[in-house]
Amino acid sequence: MNLIAIVTGGSSGIGACTAQKLSEKGYMVYDLSRSGEDRGSIRHLYCDVTDTSSIVAAVDEVITREGRLDLVINCAGFGISGAIEYTGIEEAKRQFDVNFFGTADVDRICIPHLKKTKGRIINISSVAALAAIPFQAYYSACKAAVNSYSLALANELKPFGVSVCAVMPGDTSTGFTDARNKIIEGDEEYCGRISGSVSRMEKDERGGVSADTVAEKVCRIAGKKNIKPIYTVGLDYSLIVALLKILPFKISNYLISKIYG
Repeated sequence: MNLIAIVTGGSSGIGACTAQKLSEKGYMVYDLSRSGEDRGSIRHLYCDVTDTSSIVAAVDEVITREGRLDLVINCAGFGISGAIEYTGIEEAKRQFDVNFFGTADVDRICIPHLKKTKGRIINISSVAALAAIPFQAYYSACKAAVNSYSLALANELKPFGVSVCAVMPGDTSTGFTDARNKIIEGDEEYCGRISGSVSRMEKDERGGVSADTVAEKVCRIAGKKNIKPIYTVGLDYSLIVALLKILPFKISNYLISKIYG
C-alpha cells in the first residue's frame, strides 16, 4: 500500500523536488498549489493556502480518492524585502498569511486525517528564523513563528502518534530569489543599505545548495522512525545555527549586521 503525501507549493522549487523524490520512493503524492499540472504519478490539485475553503476542498479530494493521509509537507511560501519603515502592513500581513497562517491552516485541516494513520507533518522554515536579517524582517519573523508553532504542535499531537518538525534550509538556489517582492523605497535615505543587503542575499542564494539537496534531506526525515523537532539543512548551516544559539544576542546580531546590514 502506497503512503499518501500532500506537498504544498509542490509545483516549483523545494516543493517540486520534494514531491518528485517522494514519488520515486513510492509515495502517492499530491501537489497542492495555485499553478501546476500532473507530473507522472504526482497529482496536482488547485489550492490557495490563504483560503480555508480551497484547502478543505483539496484535502477532501485527496481523502475521497485515497481514503487516507500519511504525510503533509508545507513548502508554499514567498519572500519580501525592504525597510520596515517603508513596508506597508498589508504586505507584511500577506507574507504571514502565506508563510505562517497558510502552513497552520493546512496542518489544522489535515490533523484529523493524520491522527488516523499516526502520520507526520514537516513544515519548511529557514535559517532566517534564527538569523534575523535586516531588510527581510518580516520573512525572518514568519519563519521564527513557524519554528515556535511547530514545536508547540509537536507536543500537542505527540499523544496521538502524529509527529511534527520544522526544517530550516539555508541559502538555496531556486526561483524563490527572482520571485521576491523587493521594496526599495527609502534606499537613498538608508545610504544604499537596502539594495546592498538584498543583493548580498540574492548572491548567496544563487550560490547556495540546490533545491534537490534540501528535498533529499526532507525525504530522509519523512522516512525516519523518530524525528527531532527542528532540523537544519547542511553541516555549515548547522554550525551557524549552533553558534547563533550560544552567542549573546548582542554579538550574534552584530555579526549579522556586518553581513547583511
